[in-house]
Amino acid sequence: MTIDTATGLEAPAELSSERVRDIFSHIARKYERFNALSSFGAYKLWLAGMMRQAPIDESHDVLDIAGGTGDVTFTVARTKHPSHIQCTDLVPEMLDVARMRIDEGDGAGVPIDFDVVDAQDIPYADASYDVITMAYGIRNMPDRPRALSEMFRVLKPGGSLVCLEFSTPPNGAWRALYHFYLRHLIPFWGGLVTGDKDGFVYLAKSIRAFPDQEGLAEMMREAGFTDVTWKNYTGGIAAVHVAKKPE
Repeated sequence: MTIDTATGLEAPAELSSERVRDIFSHIARKYERFNALSSFGAYKLWLAGMMRQAPIDESHDVLDIAGGTGDVTFTVARTKHPSHIQCTDLVPEMLDVARMRIDEGDGAGVPIDFDVVDAQDIPYADASYDVITMAYGIRNMPDRPRALSEMFRVLKPGGSLVCLEFSTPPNGAWRALYHFYLRHLIPFWGGLVTGDKDGFVYLAKSIRAFPDQEGLAEMMREAGFTDVTWKNYTGGIAAVHVAKKPE
């Protein structure tokens, strides 16, 4: 079943995919600035936590799904120095920004390639990658089970999926404050930085409609992953899930 990622209700896949392409193609050059301002800099702490949990070493070939403007790719390159990173995204304009960052030296000498890829139909061979990374990506995919199954397919036996995503604060008062922030402040910051307030209304809705930590973990298990764990950051606003493909 495919869903409308803004509501979680059944809907044609094209509804969400086209909306995501339209939003991110327009905000690509201002996306990093929005992340910095809207999270008050916390997104860097979340990336650092993601790297602490990511089982990546210098021999690994890494696939970055929904790599966008390259934040995860370049953080992996700088901190882990793998043998190669394949940075992919649905939106070409986001990858254009990432390519410019290569020219500015963000690749840290790691071989990095870029490819426009729909994670629901990954064009790579079975058992191709040691680790898959993904940040803020699965939430925008209308067929999440298919996407996770595709990631499982292209991972080598024993490989890991490391996923950073917005989540659900366990504390009720903190959760209410967070939902107020999503409803009112995310569209405000988005409109101020990019001029696209409506796009950020969608992004806020997609976060509220997304499953909680255990819900995402269960989707990973249903795709075949084992040893699924997660760690909360900033009171559960974000969480990093790590899932393993059996040997």
